[in-house]
Amino acid sequence: MMKHFNPFEIPFEELLGICKERHGHLCAGQVLGARLALLGLELIGIRDPYGADRKKFLVFVEIDRCATDAIQTVTGASLGKRTMKFYDFGIMAVTFLNLETGKAYRVIAKESAKERAKEYFPEIENPAQRELLAYKIMPEEELFEIREVKVTLKETDLPGKPREKVTCEKCGIVVRDGRHLIIEGKILCKICAGQSYFEEVDLWERLKK
Repeated sequence: MMKHFNPFEIPFEELLGICKERHGHLCAGQVLGARLALLGLELIGIRDPYGADRKKFLVFVEIDRCATDAIQTVTGASLGKRTMKFYDFGIMAVTFLNLETGKAYRVIAKESAKERAKEYFPEIENPAQRELLAYKIMPEEELFEIREVKVTLKETDLPGKPREKVTCEKCGIVVRDGRHLIIEGKILCKICAGQSYFEEVDLWERLKK
């Protein structure tokens, strides 16, 4: 199924079923993400994302919510394959880039869609259920804003084997793909450069207690 999966060749409800299976439940975010992904792929001319076109595009997501799982399911892009890039902006927006043509479009989910959903199913009081149903049938122009953009890539951003590996001069850890920093002439990983998301605990001190 995975090898020959093409989101453009199956009914939308079946596609949502695949999204539900991989995400764990079906919600408005999944519906929105699936439709956003189909639109984005179409904008950059990708018609077979799991097959012939799988190495021809990149997807840049700006939020870690339900929609992102659906976008990964529909496009086949992933962090592990380096075809999906994650920017923690907290914005329901995704940029699709065709690596061959350089064409790129940023698709932004409209907040106004929540209010519009009330007009489609006014009899449904539950917002989540109302939006789930409405997002399936609402026109794309009511759901999304589309902007053509330019994405500048470095060689180290591309899929494939690491183009660069360096060793942090402070902790000795290897840093791949140009994600290191040069500070006062020293090669440092971002952790040693003060950009850590964690604080280390002294295990020996804890064990003594």
